[in-house]
Parts: sequence; C-alpha cells; structure tokens
Amino acid sequence: MAGETTGVEIVDAALAGRAAPFAERLVADQVASKLASQDATLWGPEAESEASIRLSWTTLHKSSRPLIGEIEALRTELRSEGVDRVVLAGMGGSSLAPEVITGTDGVALTVLDTTDPGQVADALAGDLERTVLVVSSKSGGTVETDSHRRIFAKAFADAGIDAARRIVVVTDPGSPFAELSEKEGYRKVFLADPNVGGRYSALTAFGLVPSGLAGADIARLLDQAASVADTLAADSADNPAIKLAAAWSAAHEEGAEKVVIADTGSGIKGFADWAEQLIAESTGKQGTGLLPVAVEGPDSPGFADAKSDATPVAVGQAEGTAKISVTGSLGAQFLLWEFATAFAGRLLGINPFDQPDVEAAKKAARSLLDNPDKLKGGEEPSTVDGAVQVFGSDGVSTEGKLADILRAFFDSAPETGYIAVQAYLDRLDDASTSILRGEIAKRTGRQTTFGWGPRFLHSTGQYHKGGHQNGVFLQLTGAVEQDLDVPDRPYTLGVLQHAQALGDGQVLAEHGRPVLRLHLTDRAAGLAELVRAVQEVGE
Repeated sequence: MAGETTGVEIVDAALAGRAAPFAERLVADQVASKLASQDATLWGPEAESEASIRLSWTTLHKSSRPLIGEIEALRTELRSEGVDRVVLAGMGGSSLAPEVITGTDGVALTVLDTTDPGQVADALAGDLERTVLVVSSKSGGTVETDSHRRIFAKAFADAGIDAARRIVVVTDPGSPFAELSEKEGYRKVFLADPNVGGRYSALTAFGLVPSGLAGADIARLLDQAASVADTLAADSADNPAIKLAAAWSAAHEEGAEKVVIADTGSGIKGFADWAEQLIAESTGKQGTGLLPVAVEGPDSPGFADAKSDATPVAVGQAEGTAKISVTGSLGAQFLLWEFATAFAGRLLGINPFDQPDVEAAKKAARSLLDNPDKLKGGEEPSTVDGAVQVFGSDGVSTEGKLADILRAFFDSAPETGYIAVQAYLDRLDDASTSILRGEIAKRTGRQTTFGWGPRFLHSTGQYHKGGHQNGVFLQLTGAVEQDLDVPDRPYTLGVLQHAQALGDGQVLAEHGRPVLRLHLTDRAAGLAELVRAVQEVGE
C-alpha cells in the first residue's frame, strides 16, 4: 500500500508557524502520554465522567488480538457450509470502519446503513443461501439496524433457512441486544469493549468482525496500528497526531473551521467518510468545532479553491493546494486520527466523547412514527416544478422556478458558512446524486458537504446542531416504488425513512437552521431536473 510510512507534514509554512504554540502546549501538558495511559481528566471536570468510560480505544491494537482467531474460526466454519456472502447491518461507526477496511483490502461486504426500501430490497435479492447477516449495535435499539434484523430474519425463514444460524451479532456486554441474541439463539455473539464509543470503534469487534468474516486481513490492520502506538503516545512536537491537532486548532483560531479531506493516492478506499464522523461528531458542539468536508479528489471544488475558512488535508502525499499531508497505512491512520481528534477536543475546549445533539433527531422521528397523522399533515408542497416538489422551513423562499429557489437558498448561507446536501435516497441506485456536492460547491463558492440519510445522522448530524451555526440544509427525498414492511412494527421502511427526514428537518428548523426539502416524485427525472437547476444557479 502507498504511504506505509506514517507521518504528518504541515505543508503550508505559515500554518506550521501558527501551529507550533499549540503543539508546545500539548507537549508541555504531557497530553499524549496521559491519553495513552487513559487519563480521563484531560478534557476538564465536566467531561471526566464520560471520558472515564471511553478511552479503551487507545490500546485496541493489543486488546483486540484474541478476536483474530475467533473471527477466522467462524469464517472457516461458514465457508465450509457454503456461506460466503456477508451483509452488515450497522450505523455510524458500526458500518463506516468496516466499509473502509474491506474496500481497502478489496473484499466484498454488503453494507446496510440505510432505510431506503430499494437499497434493502437489493441486498435481500442476493443469494440468501450463501448469506450471513452481521448485526452490529451497542444496545440493539438502533431503529435502522433493528429493522434490518427483522427483515432478514423473516426473509431467511421464508426461504426455509434457519435464521438464527445465519445471524451474527456484535454488541456490548450486558446490553438488551446481548440478551435478545441469547434468547433467539443467534449463531455467534461477539461482545465488544464497552469502554469505546462508536466513532472510535474501528479496531474493536464492531470494525473487525464484519471485515474479518468478509476476508479482510485484520491481523495486519492491528499490526499497522501497533506500529505507531508508541509514537502517538510520545510527548514530542514530532508526534504526528500532535502536529495534526495543532494545525487544525491553529487554523480554526484563524477562522478555518472546515477540514477538507481529499485522497491523493493513499490506497485507502473511502477514508474521508470514516474521518468525517470521527471529527464532526467529536468536535461539533457548544457552537464550535471542525466540519470535515469529504471531496472527490485534490482537483475538486472546495479543495482546489479552498478559501480562508477551510484547511485542505491530503490523505497521502501533498498535492495541489493541500496545507497538510497525512500518510500511512490504514490501521496506523485510524489510530493517528483518533489521537489527533482527542487532542483537538482539548485545544477547542470540548468533550470529544459525547454527542449531545444526536438524540434529538431520533426522538423527532420516533414521535412522527408514533403519530402517523403527523407524517401526512403539512405535506402540500409550496411549489411543484416538474418532478420536484418544494418544501421549506420558515423564512425559506419556495416561490418561483427551481433554479431561482435554489439560488436564493444558497445565497442565504453566509460567505464563510456551508451548504449541507442530505439525500434520503438509495446510495447505490441513486449514486449519481452525489455529483451535487461538487456542482453546488463550484457554483456557489461555499463549502458543501454531502451525506446519505439517515447515515449522516450518526455522523455529521451532531455538528449540524451543535457546531458553528452557519449552515443551510438541502434535504432530498424520493418517491418509493416498492415499500418493505418491517416485521412486527407498525411502519414500513419507506415510512421510517420519511419520518427520519422530516424529524431531522424539524430539529434543524427548531435550531434556526434554514431547511429546503425537495421531494422527487420520479427519482430519475427529478434528479436530472435538479442537476440542471443547480447548473443554472451559477449562470
């Protein structure tokens, strides 16, 4: 793999100079060695209680070793039974890390972190005779993951397959899910370290079990992390995690609150999506934080033309306008970015281990599911333009042609603010939707993020409510052609997906964030019209 030597280079000389005092502060306070020894006092008394049960990730390169044999034994057993297709049901850290690990290793893993009926139906259409479902959830209460478990259990049973033998669970010890799994007699239950939060869980059972069952070399991954552990624990200005955190913090102090991440030949697949959750959910609170912006490459809008409100970071060798370059193998980078994010939390004065605003959207969605009439109320669009229905929160203009509506909406974002595109669609069949990020960034000159709903709710959703209050939010929803029932639940996947979009939009609006929702009555036609309208914005 390219970039085996792990390191951080602050390419921009001015940034390096401004970062030096931040690094000196971390070194003088012995933050690296204290974090490595799991000192929960590093983030102040208010954070100490949470931090005291969230620091086991610093030693996972050692403590996760026993999993290697367990996972390999189960994989061999499954293969002997002709079961070689792995489907993962998990959200946030439970899906993002395995997706990066397997993508980088080039092994197949079907990831379900969606409530889109079409995407789930595609996963069900695979060969169930060869399928094992890994259900990953710390508690088992995650509504998306519970829905996937129920749907697949019924599909297995309907196909004459013993569902319990085809379900593998990853959860925390003593969780309700652990109890349910024992009662249901599921094939295998892996108990993860409970003293690790989801976004720091790449090297726990949550990251390793689905990746290892799919065929990824998880022993090598742990070796890679172990190779940098001592370096990251060193109280030295040469510590790459200290350099990275210091650069972020120095840039943030100067108004560069966004971290734009592009891959420059690292050989790691999808790393920015994993880093996005880690940074946004850890730092985006108390009206501050670092907003990660995952872009398509170093020539992409937002990276190549980054303004003073953003710091371009290359994953791999420095290229283009990159101000920081981070190199290293995947396992090493997992640990490096985790250390750097924890250090940045101290420098920013926030607790990097809680997520106080994530639950709000979940509660709003649950409230809508409990009151189905609310889902039907207020659904008259303000404007209809072809296959696009337009809905807006208070104060958002929804009159006129779609291009005019979008132009006014984008212009409402402050010059140093950001535009968040949130697509509650099929991440596979509607994949072309993601081109909107670059199109909008190019035509507005504003930093633009793109997230698939509800996946981003477990990622950047925290920053949207708790971080810098300068974002505007473009929600995309779409007509459901063929819905899927959720067994023993009073709603379908399509209804759940709709409730999640409306619930999050409601919470954002309550926080005073502008929300524009575009509903595609025909997904293909509506998306084509939307792209044309976005292109007109810059004319």
